[in-house]
Amino acid sequence: MKHTVPLRHVASARAGDKGNVSSISVWPYDPRHFEDLKESLTAERIKNAFPDLITGEVRRYELDELKGFNFVLHGALEGGVNSSLNLDAHGKSFSFLLLSLLVEVQLYNEGAQG
Repeated sequence: MKHTVPLRHVASARAGDKGNVSSISVWPYDPRHFEDLKESLTAERIKNAFPDLITGEVRRYELDELKGFNFVLHGALEGGVNSSLNLDAHGKSFSFLLLSLLVEVQLYNEGAQG
């Protein structure tokens, strides 16, 4: 049975930037959550979750062998570090925002039998 939890309960995230583009990597703590996150974390969902912050395209890259994702958010930094008056011109808070999204995952109890 799947449970709805904040992404931060099952994954970590790290953000980077280049110009007006933010890049966020998402890494499940347990690789078994990769497939569930693949269903929950679509590029469309992320774009729709933050319509006032992301003005361009969102692309998701799946790192199947590493069990992680990279999301590239175009038009997400109000022009970039050198031209934005945004307090977070580097977009570091995008990883925090992403981790607040609710996702559906199978929860595993390591001590359970069966």
